[in-house]
Amino acid sequence: MIVDERIVTFINSLDTENSRILEEIEKEAHASDVPVIRREMQSLLKVLLMLQKPMRILEVGTAIGFSALLMSEYAPEGCRITTIENYEKRIPIARSNFARAGKEDVITLIEGDAAEVLEKLEGTYDFIFMDAAKGQYIHYLPHVLRLLPEGGCLVSDNVMQDGDVIQSRFAVERRNRTIHARMREYLYELKHNPLLETAILPLGDGAAISVKQTGARQSEEYQEERIPAQKDGSQAEQAPARQEEQEQHQKTEKEGEKQ
Repeated sequence: MIVDERIVTFINSLDTENSRILEEIEKEAHASDVPVIRREMQSLLKVLLMLQKPMRILEVGTAIGFSALLMSEYAPEGCRITTIENYEKRIPIARSNFARAGKEDVITLIEGDAAEVLEKLEGTYDFIFMDAAKGQYIHYLPHVLRLLPEGGCLVSDNVMQDGDVIQSRFAVERRNRTIHARMREYLYELKHNPLLETAILPLGDGAAISVKQTGARQSEEYQEERIPAQKDGSQAEQAPARQEEQEQHQKTEKEGEKQ
């Protein structure tokens, strides 16, 4: 935990309950050791959505659908949400939860690898919530920037990796060093990219709030150098690393279910 646990406990003690369906889904998730966004992030999302009033939301990482449902309750009437998930075991649970909440017409779940799905998406999304494989955030970013309009908001969850991100790479377990390096690169990019204004908050496991600047220079060269061209094979080089991370993520979740 990156914030004093007593402070977090106190703040959460002031919180009010979510809707009945969200409370039920959250309890079911905790009982099954399925991670959902923390109470602190829930509160932040609610406030940001009420300020931003987005009409099109994109979520990268559906899990069981909890955060998509929460966002649907605090977005304006008529808002549509698109959410992406690649873990087959979670997809039917998410669809079932959307049906239970009566949100099937509001939330569209796209199955598949997020990088491949993002590349094919068109149009813009006023609000993008990133909560997927942490080591892939840096690879998703060029696509996200293309889909985010000026004034749009990008929220990236769990960017502190339980505090590991501040450690030297040699202090991090060898199997986590790639994710560690990529998250550091992602945070640096969020803070130094001329298209974005970003605040990194010590909330939950770290949250980054980015706004695409109005009138910012839209650099095609910038986009092209960060979206690997399929013809040169660089995407193919990224695929094994992405697959390895997703397999590790799924293995971790399966181990948690056995406990």
